Amino acid sequence: MREYSCFDILGPIMIGPSSSHTAGAARLAKIAAIIAGEDKFKKVEFYLHGSFAKTYRGHGTDKALVAGVLGLNPWDERLKNSFDIAKENNMEFRFIETDLGDEHPNTVKIIFTKDNGINVEVMGSSVGGGNIKITEIDGQKIEFTGNYPTLIIKHKDVPGMISKVSTIIYEAEINIAFLKVYRKNRGYKASMIFETDSVIPEDIATKIKALGNIESIRIINPIVEAD
Repeated sequence: MREYSCFDILGPIMIGPSSSHTAGAARLAKIAAIIAGEDKFKKVEFYLHGSFAKTYRGHGTDKALVAGVLGLNPWDERLKNSFDIAKENNMEFRFIETDLGDEHPNTVKIIFTKDNGINVEVMGSSVGGGNIKITEIDGQKIEFTGNYPTLIIKHKDVPGMISKVSTIIYEAEINIAFLKVYRKNRGYKASMIFETDSVIPEDIATKIKALGNIESIRIINPIVEAD
């Protein structure tokens, strides 16, 4: 039997009419922006699937998504003015209704075009009550919820990487709650996703990069609701 917290019952603190279509959308987009990296985005495209595609204007999903990529939280009063804030920051955005296949009805694929011209794609779903699930990064199928501090590492698929990274996490006295490993082809590129029981300090990234064979590291600590 599933255990429920008070947040499952009462819902998240948020701006907007729907926990799935506004709070979840904002949270999903904010985490997607963290995955995309710290560089500025000159353009962001939102490919909306299922229910998101049908109701995004009426439920404020469009404003929530833009707010999220701008780094705003679901409860931020500025969410309803996110379009204006994006324009002030010279960030182009557009919404495309599409069919992403056999995905949750509240799914969006976000394509970030950075100032350096590099594109980053993140796909995820708002699964209810403000909860989300990230399901794809740059075409690589993955899965994590953002409910735990999360470390995402893209690396060359060579022996010993899991052991070496796990040792660094252990030495930082961080307990690993879940570990998932993904790869497309043997010996090419792979991804590790560590979900942990405590906040991941930024200096861990420096230590992991020093191992070599690391392409990118992203640290995502949970979005904490306002008091």
